[in-house]
Amino acid sequence: MKMTATTPAAGALGGAVGARAGAPSLGQRWRGSSNLIPALLFLGLFFLAPLIGLLLRGVLEPVPGLGNYEQLFANSAYARVLLNTFSVAGLVTLFSLLLGFPLAWAITLVPRGWGRWILNIVLLSMWTSLLARTYSWLVLLQASGVINKALMAMGIIDQPLEMVHNLTGVVIGMSYIMIPFIVLPLQATMQAIDPMILQAGSICGASPWTNFFRVFLPLCRPGLFSGGLMVFVMSLGYYVTPALLGGAQNMMLPEFIIQQVQSFLNWGLASAGAALLILITLVLFYFYLKLQPESPVGASNAR
Repeated sequence: MKMTATTPAAGALGGAVGARAGAPSLGQRWRGSSNLIPALLFLGLFFLAPLIGLLLRGVLEPVPGLGNYEQLFANSAYARVLLNTFSVAGLVTLFSLLLGFPLAWAITLVPRGWGRWILNIVLLSMWTSLLARTYSWLVLLQASGVINKALMAMGIIDQPLEMVHNLTGVVIGMSYIMIPFIVLPLQATMQAIDPMILQAGSICGASPWTNFFRVFLPLCRPGLFSGGLMVFVMSLGYYVTPALLGGAQNMMLPEFIIQQVQSFLNWGLASAGAALLILITLVLFYFYLKLQPESPVGASNAR
């Protein structure tokens, strides 16, 4: 029987040909992409085109240039609107985290049946009409409302507190509305934590406070980041609750945009405000990805 010897170069060439033959061609890789054309057309027509038109109006009306953005930051009244917007969003995020964290922890620790009931109550409050919830807080917080009457009956205050038509009412109402958006991601994160990790910390001599701050809290970071970012971004663009519970002196950016469009027909300044909200959202989302080690941006920064 006749044996044929193969040289190393021939073996390498054969391996390369085999790898090339096994790899999908460019046409095969793009064969299924035609199914995306309807979705891309829909997004381009109903999302990108209006968005581009909005951004163009901010730099073209009433005259081409960056005058609208300069006016937005230079005018003291408009700068106060921006300050109110960021102050309310920051306070709502802080109070939502402070109230939502123990609630999510309680849902995780109680027996499964009780935890399901508490979670259902949280979901029910989220599914209730936003307008109904806001009007409920308007009734509760007004001068003749239940809260002021109860505080006066207990002798804590002598006269009703002003809790509506100011930033206090806005923060209270929005914090209540935003708590479910903190509880849901946090509860899912806490549910996934292995209890043996906490037991291992206790066995190694960690005190309950050390175990909480050094072990449990860092493991909750994904839920805290995702929930906090969601609440902050949503608070920046909220309209109904600030419009009903706030006042003219405490206007936020969404109310300002509506006022410029409906009352003054100033589309250029309104478009500049809307573009600012979009830019802030994109920047916050980038930093969120950067702080998450499992995301592509965070992984690349980690390397």
